[in-house]
Amino acid sequence: MRGPARQNPFLFVVGCPRSGTTLLQRMLDAHPQLAVANDTHFIPRALEAVQPGSLEDDDAEASLLPELVAWVRSYYRFARLGLDEASFAQAAASARSYREFVSLLYGQLARKHGKELSGEKTPDYVRHLPLLHRLFPWARSVHIIRDGRDVALSIAEWACRGGRLKGPAKLALWREEPVATCALWWSWQVKLGRRSRFVLPTGMYHEVRYEALVDGPETILRSVVAFLDLPFSDRMLSFNDGKVRHEGGLSAKKAWLPPTPGLRDWRTQMKPKDVELFEALAGDLLSELDYPRAFETASSRTREVAERCRRWWEENFKTDRSLPVGITNGMKRRAVGAG
Repeated sequence: MRGPARQNPFLFVVGCPRSGTTLLQRMLDAHPQLAVANDTHFIPRALEAVQPGSLEDDDAEASLLPELVAWVRSYYRFARLGLDEASFAQAAASARSYREFVSLLYGQLARKHGKELSGEKTPDYVRHLPLLHRLFPWARSVHIIRDGRDVALSIAEWACRGGRLKGPAKLALWREEPVATCALWWSWQVKLGRRSRFVLPTGMYHEVRYEALVDGPETILRSVVAFLDLPFSDRMLSFNDGKVRHEGGLSAKKAWLPPTPGLRDWRTQMKPKDVELFEALAGDLLSELDYPRAFETASSRTREVAERCRRWWEENFKTDRSLPVGITNGMKRRAVGAG
């Protein structure tokens, strides 16, 4: 790969939250040619915060550059990119458009780590791949997918940890039917990501299964770097050398565990009634992805609950946006306060 295809950001790692995006990010970040940032979220959020609707306006990002730069500088997650003020200021002074500004930031990120290429792991970008590829047509995206029932188990532990609601727990439906909310959330995220296969140019989108990654990491990593047109490096397999923590009570992520099959297993850890409800709402997608289902059909009671939850989702979801109404409005309010 030569010329424009080597521009930054070079890569986006995406997927429904709790699907193994951090594991894949850490592995790819260990590659000697590639630095992958973790969960900055800022690229589409800046556009939406500064001028709602600008996600669909190809000209807005140039005319709004000063406001966009100011918003990015003040956004609390931006610090995760790890750039100092001088690097930020240099990118801002040199850019003529938002896309150029972001590209320069990721160029600074690569140089900071002594590498040629850089990218971003933000799971929620799974909903914004067409926008990201309009901004950065050279960038490649890796979408990691995990069995939604295992995702639901992980979300149940993560979404309310620390007293701060995250992901689907922000939705009112969570208080009544958390498993149904997880099913609808997972299905929504995965379907949006997979839909990008038909929108992005050939060779710009690649899918990875979490289960295959933990069972055979070298095989899957070789497929990913082949997609990226990069050489394989053993450093990706030893990404956690010297970083493993042994304190009790740590999550696999905080403990920097190696790929570990069976951390979640819906067959033994999920109540049958919850499996039945999840499959009533997302069973078609599970089957499409070749994940085996436990229930061929759901009971009438489960179907009633599923239909009620599906109606709630449809009534509280604006189909012309990438976020449920409540989350979008909340994001706007936070953005205004952050300005």
